[in-house]
Amino acid sequence: MKMTRGVALALTAALLGGCVYYNGMYNTKRLAGSARKAERDGRTFEANNLWGQVITRAESLVARHPDSKYVDEALVLKGVALSRLNQCDAAVAPLGRVSLLPDHEDVTEEASLALGRCQMQLGYPAAAEVVFARVANSKDPVLRNEARLLRARALRETGRPQDGLAMLEGVTGPKAQSERLLGLAGAQQRGAALALADSMLATEDSTGTWDTLLVSVGKTDPLTASALVDRLERKPETSPPARARLLFDDGMRLAGVDSAKSEARMRQASSLDSVGDAGERARLHLTRLKISRATSVAELPPLAEELDARVARKGTVAGEAGQLRESIGHILTANDSASAGAVQADLRLFLAAESARDSLAAPALAATLFRTIVEVIPDSPYAPKAILAGQALDPVWGASAIPLLEQRYASSPYVSMLRGEEPYGYRELEDSLQSFSFGGGVPAVRRPDAIQDSLRTPAGSTPRPRRGLEP
Repeated sequence: MKMTRGVALALTAALLGGCVYYNGMYNTKRLAGSARKAERDGRTFEANNLWGQVITRAESLVARHPDSKYVDEALVLKGVALSRLNQCDAAVAPLGRVSLLPDHEDVTEEASLALGRCQMQLGYPAAAEVVFARVANSKDPVLRNEARLLRARALRETGRPQDGLAMLEGVTGPKAQSERLLGLAGAQQRGAALALADSMLATEDSTGTWDTLLVSVGKTDPLTASALVDRLERKPETSPPARARLLFDDGMRLAGVDSAKSEARMRQASSLDSVGDAGERARLHLTRLKISRATSVAELPPLAEELDARVARKGTVAGEAGQLRESIGHILTANDSASAGAVQADLRLFLAAESARDSLAAPALAATLFRTIVEVIPDSPYAPKAILAGQALDPVWGASAIPLLEQRYASSPYVSMLRGEEPYGYRELEDSLQSFSFGGGVPAVRRPDAIQDSLRTPAGSTPRPRRGLEP
């Protein structure tokens, strides 16, 4: 049976098209191989250029032959290239097609590892753990060990450090040791973690590789991290500035766990580093602690002098020290104006108390300033607001001042609001306080976790109804 000329031409075109596509796929894979070799040889710029060509070739093949059986492989190669160029946002979708490839494909395991790494980078360790599991039993020992190491990390980051430790069985090398240490710390096996750290330190010449480890361990177990710092800072080759940095960072980690040890670390850092960044930060932190413990305005002048010294040095903490010094200066001015009976002294003093509470984190000082308004300027319309704000900081004094709210200040808009009554004049008082603040009152340099006034209402809005006299 003779083939018609039209059928013959169509068949020839199909064969040629398939051949062209196959050759294009072959060249794309060859470029990927060249990119991998350039990476191994340390030729990063050349490798990146080759990976860029892989992306271009893969996109061209898919655009020209969208129905080919090689589309999935081309897209997966594109995803691998994108991941190598650290473009994980764009890489995840094409890499996700790796599950459509046959298990025997050369690129399958490489792409699975690339997908898992990108998912880790994007903050999805649970999804990454599933992908790494596909390669954890690879016949290739290099890929198998890498997959187990990465899977152990993913398990640790999803709250399963014990499973991660089991995954590291038989995996060797510095990276595996580091991950094993993190897993032990995450599993609260402090003794085993420190024993491993001792063996690791015995074979290392510098502390530089421990920075990341300390940060990671400190997130789950600050006390273990602190014990590691003890070991690192005692090493003879650790310079005084490096020791000071280790101690300062440790002091910051310990602040919410062991305040006494945190302060001791800061003192060590400040004594070791007389002119460096860590020493300056440690000294400023110690000054902050003194400020936070202040109970009266009389304690502020010497602290202001310490801050002046920090500003004069013009170091890395000069800006932060300047802000603290400005807040203290406004508090001192507000206190003087109240003593002298100056006009609007109550507004100035109330804003100073808020600054002490929120910017300086000095609750006892703030309570004293709120109390001063009630005692020195009792006729101020803000006196009842000061009682309510001070009650949260000094409950004993607040309880003794409650009768004043019920008797002397019964008609105050603030008291009316707490009783659920119409607080006539409340909005005007709040607007005046806010306007005074914007017009030159005490600046509020809020901390991220600053305590907010429970009575504050944005200008122009209706206050929330309250019941009773409890704030």
